[in-house]
Amino acid sequence: MLLEPDAEDEVAYELCQLLGRAILPVETAGDPGTAFFLGRPAGEFLLTADVVAGRAQRLGLRPSVTEPAGVADVSLPLADLPAGWSRDARLGVAALPTDGLHGYAAGRGWRWRVQPVPAAVAVTADDLDASGAGPVTAIVLALGVSGDGSRPLEVAVERAVRDGDRLRITAALPAGYVGAPVFGVRPDAAGEVGLRCLGVLLPGDGGAAEAGHPVATLDRVLAALPAS
Repeated sequence: MLLEPDAEDEVAYELCQLLGRAILPVETAGDPGTAFFLGRPAGEFLLTADVVAGRAQRLGLRPSVTEPAGVADVSLPLADLPAGWSRDARLGVAALPTDGLHGYAAGRGWRWRVQPVPAAVAVTADDLDASGAGPVTAIVLALGVSGDGSRPLEVAVERAVRDGDRLRITAALPAGYVGAPVFGVRPDAAGEVGLRCLGVLLPGDGGAAEAGHPVATLDRVLAALPAS
């Protein structure tokens, strides 16, 4: 669904309030990325792009996602976790079960205070079919990279179009955004607009004529997730 600019701004603001604490920065051996918590009845995962997971070294611990205040370190070494990423090169996505993250926190006297993206808002194949070729409003909730190296929470309001069995964001996005969740909206049978998580932002793979980023749609990601 393509929203009017004022409505896009309202949805972007609400996303930051509702799901801002789902997002973590990923420190890598190379370009940094973003990851996000996904909650589902069968278990919780941290999701990111496969390319980010392949070079990930640490997860940044934003003060807003841990409690009590001042106890957690500024980052978490991924090498200290009992299990690593489950990577799917075909989809371009990687998943990390969060049991190890919660155990790591408990062993150091703090706990996570996050807002996982609920699987109930995942886009479905029917949603994608109903959207047609697009364009549709696509809102990316990510942790950018500022000049001093900090990772502020940012929102990019863009357009997405169908690209085979994926979506594609039609604009190039800044450093740090790869791996972030992409959101849109879809009206229900009663005409009410509901939030949808469209998928995971992947790295750009085209030249100037195809500027933008593929999106691994969340319906396919959920179907491929390992049992937790």
